Amino acid sequence: MASYKPVERQIIVITGATSGIGLATARMAAKRGARLVLVARNQEALAKLADELNAAPGRRRCAVWAAADVADPAQLREVVGVAVEAFGGFDTWVNDAGVSIFGKLCETDIRDQRRLFETNYWGVVYGSLIAADHLRARQRGGVIINLGSEVSDVPLPLQGAYSASKHAVAAFSAALRMELADDGLPVAVSVIKPAGVDTPFLEHAKNVMDVEARLPDPLYPPELVAEAILDAAVDPQREVHVGAASKLASMSARMAPGFTEKLLRTFMPRMQRREDRPLRETHDGTLYRSGSKLDEHQPGQPGTVMPTGAIVGSTRARRMAVGAGVIAAVGAGLVMARSMTTRDRAAKAPTLAAARF
Repeated sequence: MASYKPVERQIIVITGATSGIGLATARMAAKRGARLVLVARNQEALAKLADELNAAPGRRRCAVWAAADVADPAQLREVVGVAVEAFGGFDTWVNDAGVSIFGKLCETDIRDQRRLFETNYWGVVYGSLIAADHLRARQRGGVIINLGSEVSDVPLPLQGAYSASKHAVAAFSAALRMELADDGLPVAVSVIKPAGVDTPFLEHAKNVMDVEARLPDPLYPPELVAEAILDAAVDPQREVHVGAASKLASMSARMAPGFTEKLLRTFMPRMQRREDRPLRETHDGTLYRSGSKLDEHQPGQPGTVMPTGAIVGSTRARRMAVGAGVIAAVGAGLVMARSMTTRDRAAKAPTLAAARF
């Protein structure tokens, strides 16, 4: 089994580094002693972040940056050159950049859906393959970390294109993992699957609905996902669910798909709409342009955000701690689903019998 360096000895590439999960990960990794290659589209935000990280008391120059759109493989290849020139290469590559669209699929322009896939899926593909090539050429082990989502397993109405892209990320990552292992390359591929996270996700998403969007409760702090990412850089797992809500949703979808879909179509549309906030005009978010500021959190997000102070212990310890509760909750849901299905069948039985004759 391959062994991986501790975070303080790693060089980590992070795409989407100037916002949300990527920003939280960059700050946490720098605090723990890692050296970083920061990637995003906005040069001004990247330079500001690099200055912030490098200026910390007692910290050596730990961060360089490279402006790149992950949808352009040529720009991503230049990131490798920056990493090699500054640090001699990298150990972990984190594909974090992403964007969403709120609205029904039938009402969402195909051009916008293609652009979303260029970032969320093809950006991950380009980044992963470029990282694998570098690690293969250098004959060194490493980790590729791809940001999936709870919707990698459980598609949401009103975020259909986003859900599809995250399903694709999970499938691509699994196939790449098997192929690299078959080649004997000591490169792990981990998929991080957070539940809803308190980031500028809404601000960056395109919205084609008639009201403002919201994320269903509960939301988790981006620092929790950052910790899972850094844990995966040292102790890579096939997939890591962040937040009990993510694990619960995934298990429910696998074990009772019909029941889960019924719940989602009943409750999720209303939970993603702010009926009290009509949308004044459709906006593209960051689908086609970069964000303009450094911001980990979503301003004005309604609902419940889990307290950052509740984050204690290692990611593996938290997975073990929530596992029993999640399994119990899923079990209760399955009992209810089976009960509902039995009642439905019993109610339909006379009708079906009559139809046969």
